[in-house]
Amino acid sequence: MRHLSLLLLAALSLPCAAGAQEAPATLAQVLQAQDRDSHGDLRAVVVLRDGAIVAERYYNGETADTLHDIRSAGKSITALLVGAAVARGQLATTGTVGGYWPDVAGSPAGKVVLDDLLTMRSGLAAFDEDEHSPGNEDKLDEASDPAAFVRGVPAAAAPGSVYRYNSLGSYIAGRVVENASGTDLEAYAAKVLFAPLGITRWSWGRDVANHPKGQGNLSLRARDTARIGQLVLDDGKVDGRPVIDGAWIKAALAPRVAIGAADRYADSYGYFWYAKMQDAGGRKIAVYFASGNGGNKIYVIPARRMVVSVASSAYGKGYGQRRSEEILKAILAVDAAQM
Repeated sequence: MRHLSLLLLAALSLPCAAGAQEAPATLAQVLQAQDRDSHGDLRAVVVLRDGAIVAERYYNGETADTLHDIRSAGKSITALLVGAAVARGQLATTGTVGGYWPDVAGSPAGKVVLDDLLTMRSGLAAFDEDEHSPGNEDKLDEASDPAAFVRGVPAAAAPGSVYRYNSLGSYIAGRVVENASGTDLEAYAAKVLFAPLGITRWSWGRDVANHPKGQGNLSLRARDTARIGQLVLDDGKVDGRPVIDGAWIKAALAPRVAIGAADRYADSYGYFWYAKMQDAGGRKIAVYFASGNGGNKIYVIPARRMVVSVASSAYGKGYGQRRSEEILKAILAVDAAQM
């Protein structure tokens, strides 16, 4: 009875499940229930276990071959590229931004240590939730000279002291990887990450200076974001071969900053990756995830050997994030009942 109650609660929590006569009993039924979602902007859900697809569904005319703009979930991929550069001895998280990007050396941004940059604690006056913030994402996107823009963002707090969600830091991280590796960020990703994963199609937005946006605007297929999640689940390995250093994966997922008071969907933040304890059949388990505007998610669930990829275009809509988490919770409830 306890499992049945959990399934019913999970089903009722889904916005599309109102009026449903019975709770989903399988993963496929959880995904099928989303057909009744009225918003028209859910795109795909892919569920892997041990690297194999165990449930998959596409919505609103999308297919397995559709590219989805995962927005800020791309920040987590930038973190993996930073790890690739660290493993190759091209940079160190103890180094400063200016040490790898001479154009901004001497500015407040240039003095920031990479470890603080990767945890959203740069201390720069950059806060995406405040349109008046000097380093706000929209201002960065509109800048005619991105390097000059970065140089001009003032400090607002001591580095390492305050968590403030912003896209400026991940943009800077992308530029640091480019300078440290001597390679365009997209070309670097293609070589060190996409090719080993078998990812052959993507699209990456660039700034006015033709640099890929390390903060997001990377479009991928839902199966390919799931592959990236599987890489993280497998400690950076693909078919047993190391692609991203396992020590870096652990470092990126480690709970470095408690953010639950500022973010209802997360407990902690690592290197551009989030974590939250979720309930699965009455047991608390850790879920690590990449998160993008609109509800784009790459959920990694080690205790269940699962990855859940959600593609959604509910950009700027609060229900997008909520819906993705509710889908995850329903999947965890059904999975727990089947164990």
